Parts: sequence; C-alpha cells; structure tokens
Amino acid sequence: MSEHLLSVIIPAFNESRYIYNILERVTAVQLIENVQKELVVVDDHSTDNTGEEVARFTASYPHVKLQYVRHEVNQGKGAALRTGIQKASGEYLIIQDADLEYDPEEFNRLLKPMIKGVADVVFGSRFMGDGPHRILFFWHTIGNKFLTALSNALTNLNLTDMETCYKLFRSHIIKQVDLKENRFGFEPEVTAKISRIPKIRIYEVGIAYYGRTYEEGKKINYKDGFRAIYCILKYNLFARQKTPITIEK
Repeated sequence: MSEHLLSVIIPAFNESRYIYNILERVTAVQLIENVQKELVVVDDHSTDNTGEEVARFTASYPHVKLQYVRHEVNQGKGAALRTGIQKASGEYLIIQDADLEYDPEEFNRLLKPMIKGVADVVFGSRFMGDGPHRILFFWHTIGNKFLTALSNALTNLNLTDMETCYKLFRSHIIKQVDLKENRFGFEPEVTAKISRIPKIRIYEVGIAYYGRTYEEGKKINYKDGFRAIYCILKYNLFARQKTPITIEK
C-alpha cells in the first residue's frame, strides 16, 4: 500500500453530465503535506456515456493516476464502493460522489486530523461549519437527522451527519470491514461496523454542501430511507462484524 497517497473512490451510474467536471475538480485539488491522489472510478453499468466521458478525461489528462472499473451489471452504490475499496492502493481513502454536491476542495479539511495522527476515520458533516449549503428539501433534512440520531443511539457516537458521502478512512482499516450492502445502506452499515472497532478514533469536520434536485439527477428516495432504518437496526443489533479488525499505529 502506497504511503502519502489518497485514493478517491468515485462510484458512478449515469453521470455523463457531471463526471468529467468532477474528475477535473478532484485533479485540481492540491493536498496538504504533499499527499498525492489516485482516482478510482467504478462505473456501475451506466447506460449513458459515463464511460466515454471518463475515457475523454483520461486522454486529456494522461498524467493523472486513474483506474476505471465497469460492473457487468448494475449492482448499486454500495457494491460500487466495495469494488473501489478493493482496488484502492493509497494509505488514505475517501468517497467522492460523481455529481457536484460535494466539493473536493474540502479534502484537506478531512485530511488534517488524519495527517496529525489523531484520527482513523473522519466524517464530513453537512450540518456543521460555515461553508455554503444549498437550501433544498426540509423533509430530507429531518430524515437525515432522524437516521443519524437512531444510529447514534445504537453506536454510542455523537455524529451530526451519519449519511454524509464524505467519509475518509485509513485504508488498511476500511479494507478489513466486511461490507454487505449494495445500495445506500452502505452509510449506516459502515458506521455501525467501524464504531465497534476497538480503539477506533473517529472525527467529524464541517463541510459545504451543494445539493441537487431530482431533475438534476439526485437518486436517493424514501425507500432508501426505510432501508437505512433497517440497516441501522440490522448491523447494530443482529449482524455485527465477526472478524477482528486491527489498527496499525
């Protein structure tokens, strides 16, 4: 595993409208302490031109370290993340959605406690900090806060945004987590499983949020909210990770 390298996992499904732009923005970010980047794009069997846009980016930026993996069938975001985690070679690993809701310039905010050696996992909270936050859906916000509160009650964490996309991990830790969820259940599942790792150090930092509407391509819906409740109960009460996870210091 390469030191001083951040693996940026980008799950993508029918994101031809945004993927080139997000790859450019991730590439443009200058990371602190000379940390370098690799991009891992997992195309979850898109039916649009997502793959062609990634190829166009690769041709335009041949110096960028980028892996492109395409699923033979559509499996869901969680499955795409599992593939990306397996492919990652960096010391650190962060998740970046293929849309423009999260700003890669925030990477350094999450990296700071990791680089200082005080954190093993860092969540980027949309409900903290003074960055810009697009005003969108009231009930989505209520739903997110309810899911976070339910998760916190069972994990004994005090997170403000369990459902956030921006989660930064030490790669050797997340690679040991036995993940199962194929869709948006990834968030409560991974939170439940990392919360029970002995001596794990979890931090949270405020980030900006540039949300998008359903017309602009947002995919999560109320069914995913019910699945999240199921996953919170399942992975905290009935299906805990059985394989011990070690933390290297």
